[in-house]
Amino acid sequence: MITTEKILLMKKKKEKIACLTAYDYPTARILDEAGIEIILVGDSAANVVAGEKNTLPITMSDMLYHTKVVARAVKNALVIADMPFLSYQCSIDEAVKNAGSFLKVGAAGVKVEGAGPILKTIERFVQIGIPVMGHLGLTPQSIHKFGGYKLMGKTRKEAEQMIADARRLESAGCFAIVLEKIPASLAKKITKILSIPTIGIGAGPYCDGQILVLHDMLGIYEEFVPKFVKRYAQIGAEIKRAVRDYIREVKAGIYPDKEHYFE
Repeated sequence: MITTEKILLMKKKKEKIACLTAYDYPTARILDEAGIEIILVGDSAANVVAGEKNTLPITMSDMLYHTKVVARAVKNALVIADMPFLSYQCSIDEAVKNAGSFLKVGAAGVKVEGAGPILKTIERFVQIGIPVMGHLGLTPQSIHKFGGYKLMGKTRKEAEQMIADARRLESAGCFAIVLEKIPASLAKKITKILSIPTIGIGAGPYCDGQILVLHDMLGIYEEFVPKFVKRYAQIGAEIKRAVRDYIREVKAGIYPDKEHYFE
């Protein structure tokens, strides 16, 4: 079974870390059996499962459900739950209760976005045994602050702040940090500085690991394809083909045939 200690050791051994998102039992089971090392139950479920325009509407109840069914499927991968917007920003006590709820349904840790105001919260999580994955760069829960899904860390000032924040997250006790949509050169610097793994998404090849949204890399979610997404399959197109074949056979009276019904 993959643990946070194993993930930290992978960085030391310079072994790349493979991560994907999952939101339901069957896909989580497939990912786990395929050998994925980290499964993130992402708040991206708001977009790719629920059809929202951003991640802000998803609730604790939603995320606990997705985490529970994913964790039920997994035997080996490290399951990390995304803490949704306002589940950890309001007070440390409330944040601890919410983070603990994810561990109770089967997660091995939680992911939070940003640094600054939440550093004390992260420290408290770690103190009571809740592993934490950080997240810097483009943090989708702050989308209205940024004014869109922009490349972050472009200026010297932004880059210096991100490096400082990465150091602070490491000091606070994070076991890994997601770096999203930042220049590859900046991700390389941060990765070299830190003793904990960096997990890139749109951050170039120098991170210790990579993560993608499953529905993006499989071609299921077709409304928007970020530049950094590589399509490893076209499952959406294959589902459409199968459904059209089914419709055709039903209307033509081909299905069900004798093989598929009882006498």
